[in-house]
Amino acid sequence: MLKLENVQSGYGNILAVKGISLVVNQGEIITLIGANGAGKSTTLLTISGIVRCRSGKILLNNEEMHKMDTDTIVKKGVCQVPEGRHIFPQLTVKENLDMGAFLRNDTNQIKKDLDYVFSLFPILEERKHQYGGTLSGGEQQMLAMSRALMAKPDLLLLDEPSMGLAPLIIKQIFEIIKKINKESNTTIFLVEQNANQALQIADRGYVLENGKITISGSADSLLENQGVQKAYLGL
Repeated sequence: MLKLENVQSGYGNILAVKGISLVVNQGEIITLIGANGAGKSTTLLTISGIVRCRSGKILLNNEEMHKMDTDTIVKKGVCQVPEGRHIFPQLTVKENLDMGAFLRNDTNQIKKDLDYVFSLFPILEERKHQYGGTLSGGEQQMLAMSRALMAKPDLLLLDEPSMGLAPLIIKQIFEIIKKINKESNTTIFLVEQNANQALQIADRGYVLENGKITISGSADSLLENQGVQKAYLGL
C-alpha cells in the first residue's frame, strides 16, 4: 500500500531522514520506534507532504505520492494525527469532527461515521458541545484521532498518540487503535516512543536511529531483540 524507497528529507541544511526504505501493507499496523530526534515525526510529515521529499520515492498504491500536494494526499485516503494533537481549541467537539469530514459529501455515511467514533469514544459524545480546548489531554487525543477518522482514511498516520498521557489512558488509546484496525480494516502507521506498547499491537516494526533504519522485523522479533530491549524497552 505504502512504499518508501531511499527517502531523504529535512529542514534547511539539516537532513533528518537519511535514505530510509520501508513497506506498509494494506491492513497492517506498522510501528516506527526510536529515540527523540531520530527522525520519526519527520518521516510521517514527509509521507503527508508537509515536509517535502528531497530524494527517493514515496509510493501509495504505486502512485508517486511524493509529487502530490497535501490536499491530494488526504483525498487519496491518507490522514495524519499529529504529535501534540493540534485540535481546534475554540471549536466544539462536534465542530472539530465536522472539520474532519470537510472534504466529504456523502452525508448519510458521515452520520454513520460520527456514530462510530462516538461508539469508540463515548466521552466525546457526552462533550460534543464542549470547546476542544477545555478537554483533558487524553480527551484531546481521542478527539484528534476521531477527527482523522471522520476523513475516512485508508491509511492512518499516528504520531506519538501516548505522549503526555496517564498510563490508564495510554492503555485505552492503544486498545482503540487495534480496534480501529480490525473493525474498519484501516491500515495504521504508528510512530511511538512507547516502544513496548506499540510493538504489543503492531504486526511489524522498524527501528530508526539518526535518520536511518537499523533494525526491522515482526513485532514479536523486535520485542525479543536484545538491542531493542536494552535501548527501548528498559530490559
